[in-house]
Amino acid sequence: MKQRQVIIDTERCVGCGLCSRVCVARNIAISGQKAGTIGESCIFCGQCSAVCPQKAISMVGRGDGQVEKEGDVRLCPDDVLNAIRFRRSVRTFQQREIPREVLAQILEAGRLTHTAKNAQDLSFAVLDREKDRVEGMAVRLFRAVRPIAGWFSPLARNSRIDEHFFFFRAPTVIVILANDPTNGVLAAQNMEFVAEANGLGVLYSGFFTMAARASRKIKQVIGVPKGKRVAMTLVLGYPGVKYLRSTPHRALDVRYL
Repeated sequence: MKQRQVIIDTERCVGCGLCSRVCVARNIAISGQKAGTIGESCIFCGQCSAVCPQKAISMVGRGDGQVEKEGDVRLCPDDVLNAIRFRRSVRTFQQREIPREVLAQILEAGRLTHTAKNAQDLSFAVLDREKDRVEGMAVRLFRAVRPIAGWFSPLARNSRIDEHFFFFRAPTVIVILANDPTNGVLAAQNMEFVAEANGLGVLYSGFFTMAARASRKIKQVIGVPKGKRVAMTLVLGYPGVKYLRSTPHRALDVRYL
């Protein structure tokens, strides 16, 4: 048997054609009122197995754990907009640990992220015991390159680079790794929504992400595998301040063509 394979149970298949219609790779066709694969171009996205009303399609070698959908789940548009409207980059945190079950939900949001070509190339490093050590390494690196960084960033130029410059004493930091950094950024957005739903504040640490990409030693401690890059860093904790209103934003700039 192939390491990865799409298996179609022809006894169950009724030839409805839904799998063929949703196949991104155009690798499924209906012949003799039965579905069948055409060649080797499958990207194993699972669309076919998710849409089949007869559960006639299974996938081998691409993970498991498909969940049955019970009714349509729709978020309230106003609630989603307000979550976006009132989110802030948090740099002041309570000294309060994040429960393991909350952290597990955040990581699950990252794991479930849609990725280009269904690469599923995401992995995560949760900085716990090594958090202070890794931050210290990044601080030393940034102090060394600060004169150069200051040319490009007023924040780098005007900030005091103390021992907590990157993580602000937050209890947890998640480093997102990916072959394609865009997939890591998509994961970060999903993870942020779940974090905020649990009452956490989030900071996207672009400075630490840059430091981790530049430092071989930091990558070794984090355990960045060959072929992957540090895509984004999420600094997480319960906010130490409460924001009372949204920030000003420029007017919508859009053209309908």
